[in-house]
Parts: sequence; structure tokens; C-alpha cells
Amino acid sequence: METLAMHISNGIINGPVAGIFAAVALAALTFCVLRGRRDLDDRLAPMAGLVAAFIFAVQMLNFPIFTAGVSGHLLGGALAALLVGPWVGALCVSVVLIVQALVFGDGGVAMLGLNITNMALLGTAAAYLLIAGLLRVLPRTPTGLAVTAFVSALVSVVVASQGFVVQYWLGGTTDLGGNLTGLAGTMAGVHLLIGIGEGLITATTVATVAKVRPDLVYALRALKPATAPAPVPAVGGAR
Repeated sequence: METLAMHISNGIINGPVAGIFAAVALAALTFCVLRGRRDLDDRLAPMAGLVAAFIFAVQMLNFPIFTAGVSGHLLGGALAALLVGPWVGALCVSVVLIVQALVFGDGGVAMLGLNITNMALLGTAAAYLLIAGLLRVLPRTPTGLAVTAFVSALVSVVVASQGFVVQYWLGGTTDLGGNLTGLAGTMAGVHLLIGIGEGLITATTVATVAKVRPDLVYALRALKPATAPAPVPAVGGAR
């Protein structure tokens, strides 16, 4: 395939598979709306708008991957998960993808369900699972948060790229001659490099916010630090 962009264009995946993933994306986003309403308050609502606007703006800036002959940009799943949580974060990324497809033609409109599934759902979910695990073992300092942001962003990009591989296996319109493993390896390798750029942007942004307003970082508020077990009083013996 000449391009390895995460924004799938019309005609790359056949209609039936695109329709199935459109239904999957719609159902998942409906669930995100219902769960996200519990989190929305006077602090999170304006933050969600800022996150969506920031992701939209930064996605317009491409950085070249010289070894692969392609360019990458921020996907935003990890950034959104850290700042506004997984449910609202997935909605923020989805809004950005919809606007880009309808206004700028970045990704096919018929492929929106595929793109939302990969970047908004898979990417955000993978990032938040890593965030939840890392923040229980790393110090909750700007440095620890930056490491968490970098790792989760990098992994989320690779996971999103493998979502495309599965979709292409189900309904790709070009015969790869059974070389699906080659496609998976190429996508993983290219998006590992893109993920490094994504990780640096995410880590810098989140660490900066945490230094100024740690109360605005959803992950720090929602994920409780691991606590040591309470000591068990000894039975008998000297008092």
C-alpha cells in the first residue's frame, strides 16, 4: 500500500465491513455519552472543549518519518484519556475525526466508523488501561506523569494501527496475496515511530498542565494511588 495513514480513505475497505464498524462505533459512542455524563461537571466540560480544540489544531501539524517515507501527526487518544478520561476522551477524538472528514476530507466519510473505532475507541481504551496501571506504580509527579503519558501514547498509536490491519483483513479491497503479516509488521513499525512523536507531544502537554493545574488532569483525580495494606494487630502477647 502506498500510504499508511491512519485516516482510512473511501474505497480502502468494502462497504459491508465499513457499515458494521459504523454500527459498532455508534453503539460505543452512545455508551461513552451515557458514562461520560457522570463525569461532566463545571471543571470537565470546558476542559473537554479545550482538549478537542487542541487535538484538532495539533493534528494539522505533520512530522515526517524519513525512514518510512510518510508523515504522522497526533492522534490524541492518550492525551484525551489523561486530561478528560476515557469516555469523554473518546468523544473528543471522535468529534475531531468527524469534522476533519466532513470539512477537510481527511479520511472518507463512508469510513468514519472505521476511523473512529481505531483512533477514538481502540486508541483511547488502550491508553487508559496503561495509564491506570502505570499511575499505580510510578510516582504522581510531573516526571512520573510524563513517563506515563509517553508510554501510553506510543502504545495507543500502535494498537490503533493494528485495528486497521484487522479491518483490512475483514474487508480490504486490494488483494495482498496473503501477506497480512507483512502489512501488520509494516504498520506497527511505521506507527511505532509515529508513536514516539505522539508520546513526546503528549508527555510535554500533560506535564505542563500538571505543573500548573494538577486538578485539571482527570487521571490524577480519578485513579486512586495504591495504598499499603493496613497492619493486622497481633493476637495475644505483651500490650
